[in-house]
Parts: sequence; structure tokens; C-alpha cells
Amino acid sequence: MKETRDKRYQMRLPIWLALAVAFGVLIGAYQIDHRSKNEEVAESVQKLQEVLSSIDNDYVDSINIDDLVEKSIKDMLLQLDPHTSYFTVDQVKEMNEQLRGSYDGIGIEFDIFQDTVTVIKAIDGGPSARAGIRPGDKIVEANGETLVKPELSIHSVASQLKGKRGTSVNLLIKRYGQKKLLSIEVERGRIPQPTVTASYQVNDQVGYIKIERFGSQTYREFKSALNRLQKKGIDKLVVDLQGNGGGYMTAAEEIADEFISKNKVIVSQKGKRPEYSSIFRATGNGDFEKQSVIVLIDEYSASASEIVAGALQDNDRALLVGRRSYGKGLVQLSIPLEDGSELRLTIARYYTPSGRCIQKPYVDGGDVNYAHDLSDRYAHGEFFSADSIHFNDSLKYLTATGRTVYGGGGIMPDVFVPLDTLMNSESFAQLVEHRVLQELALGYYLEHKVTLSKWSFKEFVRSFDVPKSLYQRVRNTAKRRNLDVSDDNRTVKLIKTYLKAQIARNVWGEDEYYQVYNPIGNKTFVRSLDLFDKAALIAQR
Repeated sequence: MKETRDKRYQMRLPIWLALAVAFGVLIGAYQIDHRSKNEEVAESVQKLQEVLSSIDNDYVDSINIDDLVEKSIKDMLLQLDPHTSYFTVDQVKEMNEQLRGSYDGIGIEFDIFQDTVTVIKAIDGGPSARAGIRPGDKIVEANGETLVKPELSIHSVASQLKGKRGTSVNLLIKRYGQKKLLSIEVERGRIPQPTVTASYQVNDQVGYIKIERFGSQTYREFKSALNRLQKKGIDKLVVDLQGNGGGYMTAAEEIADEFISKNKVIVSQKGKRPEYSSIFRATGNGDFEKQSVIVLIDEYSASASEIVAGALQDNDRALLVGRRSYGKGLVQLSIPLEDGSELRLTIARYYTPSGRCIQKPYVDGGDVNYAHDLSDRYAHGEFFSADSIHFNDSLKYLTATGRTVYGGGGIMPDVFVPLDTLMNSESFAQLVEHRVLQELALGYYLEHKVTLSKWSFKEFVRSFDVPKSLYQRVRNTAKRRNLDVSDDNRTVKLIKTYLKAQIARNVWGEDEYYQVYNPIGNKTFVRSLDLFDKAALIAQR
């Protein structure tokens, strides 16, 4: 990623200021509470300053001091835990956008099909929708720069379309069914970015909520979704945290609070300094403290997801279904640096109510095995058999009612569901990775949107079958792109389900996508629906 720099950097900051940025990690904790530096730290900074000054003044070749400082920071942090990190200005901006629940841009969902940016959806009420952008529109140029080229990436396109509110971007559009290119100017605005990506009623009693990540608006979104489902009469809930890599701890605490009765511990954290140690307890104001709950987790559920899962499991408030979670239980403090970059310094560890440390083992100083932990788990068979997971008896803990759970890293579910090998088959994975199914589903929608718009969603679920002609297009397209398509019945069924779900997304939205896809493509979700009797027993303890 090419970094943008502050004008002050372009004018060559004095060496002492560069050092303040580079070695803020050494004195960051002291800067926060304005305590004076101790002598040891001051001496270390002085030594580093002398080295950098000598390099800048006397080194034989020309050196960019800023680049050297940035590399020095990253190398220094490699000697610490795996999650203490340094982020550039651009990286900080991108991460904050994902977590704050909105960004400045033109308000479209897009994909890249065969080196071409294609609009999937113009967000209702957003700048693009108001300007007349439609699903299926191909963006040929943005502000005179071509967007039809092989090196395109989602990130590079997004960076061109995003920008400060009130500024404009001129788009050259190729519209489905029209020969003439359209020139459309779109004024950027504030675009919502939901973190609760789906919520719907599965049946008369069961509701489903999918949380993609934990951001500043997640609790508000979750609360709204839960209230809507309760008004429809649900008294059982599936909370899907599969693939959720975490986010803000406060959002996780607030959501767990909806299920746990007053004064019970949700999570604790312990750090070297007293102000970094705390215990968060439930307020007793939750709307779902007695009803049955099932939480879905997998190997990509991390951090804030593990706080929610661990709190509900240890308090016997939910049945956990899926596979062992990632095991990220280190607390980072965000320390802004002078140029807008950021240090995220590990200051504490998370613990579940029973006392389990969520964090999986690691070795300070660049633990190679840590980086390969998930692939090692896969190779050892953990994703396919619970018997391959061996727990140390010294890490045995008890839930509130005496159920046995284990520490040692990550959260082990109460009911194990093996990885669906079909979902990870080379054939299906290639079709999704190369955007074949997404592209053809959008094409089908564009060709038949008048007819599809006359269907109700219930009719679509009940009666729509992917036509043979569309499946044949999949085969033909895959052949042209040298991709394999398996003809076994399960793979064909999954491909057709995915196509149907994508068409539903194009016609209606995310909720409808999951309603079509989950019953076939989400094995853990399907298994969970048979486990509410077991979840109810836990809730009644």
C-alpha cells in the first residue's frame, strides 16, 4: 500500500521529531498519563537518536530517514507478542472506517468481473442511487482514469471511489443493454457500513442474526434486529459469529449483556498496570436473559467474538456450536503517533468468567508457529474431528453450573461440527474465487429482473429452480477459464444454491441471501436448529 504523508514530513521534520514518532513505543505509556520518562528509556532513546543522526549525516549513500524509522519500528515490534502492531496512516484510516460503521464515498457495492468493475448494488438513498447508478453498471473510468485493467483490486478501486464528503467523482458507465457510454457525476457522502449483515425469522420460534464484526454501531444494529425479531414472536435465537475477527471490546460486552443476568461477570482483563485491569459485569437490562440461545463459531471467530462466546458459555447462557475459535485474547491500546500512524500496543489479557485465558500460546519475538497455527490445525485434523483435540487437565475450568470447559487458547464449542469438505472443494472454491458464480448470477438477474420483480420472496424460495441453461453457462465459462467443475450431486446442488442465493441478494438483499444459502451451504447453522432442546436445558439451569 502506498502511504500518504503529511506535509510536515515532506518538508523534512527535524531528527528529534522523527525519533519521537519512531520510538513512541518506548515511552507511549508514559505519554498517555504525562509521567516523566525514566532514565533507562531516556538513555535508550538518546542512543537511537545518535545512530540515526550519524546515518543521516555521514552514511555513504542517500537514505530516506522516514522509511528507515518505519522499518525500525516494525522490526522492534517483532520482538514482542504477535498482536502488538504498527499501522500506517492509510491502514489506520481503512480500519477505522470498518469499525466506526460508516465511510465517505459514493455508496455502491461492487465486484470485479474479468478486470471490470461492476456495480452489484447502489445503496438505497445514497449518492450513487440518487445519481442513477444501477446494478450491473460497469464503471469504465473514474475521474478520467481507466478502471478496465488486469491489475485491479477491490482495495485500489475503493481508494479511487472513496473521498471526502462533498467532493465529486466523474464516472464513465457501460450500462447493460445500451451501446452508448454514460457520463455520471456522483457527489460523495457519508455511507453507512453495517456490521450486522443479516437478521431474519427462521421459523415461528427461531431468529437468526449474523454479526460480521464488532464496530461502534454494532450494538445498536444488533439491538434493533433483536427487537424486530422479538416483535415477530421469536423466543429462540441463533447468533452467527463464524468468520467474525473481532473489533471493539465494548460492543462485545454490550451484546453479551443482552443475555446475561445482573452482576454476573462478562469478561475481565489483567495488565501490568492497575488501570489496564478491570472486570465487566452484566447490568441486568438485557432483553434476552432467559430465552434459548445458540452461538455459531469457527476457527476465524476471534477476539471480541471470543469474548461473547466465552461469556455466554461460562455463564451457561448459550450452547456453542461449530469449531474451536481462533484464540486471540490480547488487549491492544491504540496510541496515535505524530503523523497520524498508530501503534497498537498489547497492555493486557482477556479472561472468560470462569478464568480461562482466551489467548493461545505464543513466544515473544516473531513466533513462526503462531502464524501457521490454523494451517497446522487443519493438517492435524482438528477441523474434521473433535477427537484430534487434546486438552490439558491443568487447564480445566467449570462454568457457573459446573460444566467442564478448557483453557489453553480459543473457545471450544459444546457441539463440534466438522468443516464441510464440499464447501472447501477445489471445484467450488475456484468458481467463487474467480467470481464465476457471482458474475453469472448478476447477469441472470439483469436479463430477468422484470420477471423476478413480480415474484414475492416466499414464492421465489418455494418455486424458483436454477435453470439448466444457467448451470450450463457455469460449465462453459469455467471451461473457457481453465477451471474444473465437478458433476457430483452435492457439488451441483451447492452451486445451484449459491446461484439462487446470489440472485436473491440482487433482487432483495442480504437477509434473503442468507435465507436461501444457510439451509444448504451453512452446515453449522443446519446442525444448530436440531439443538435447541439442549440449549433450553442450559438456559434453565
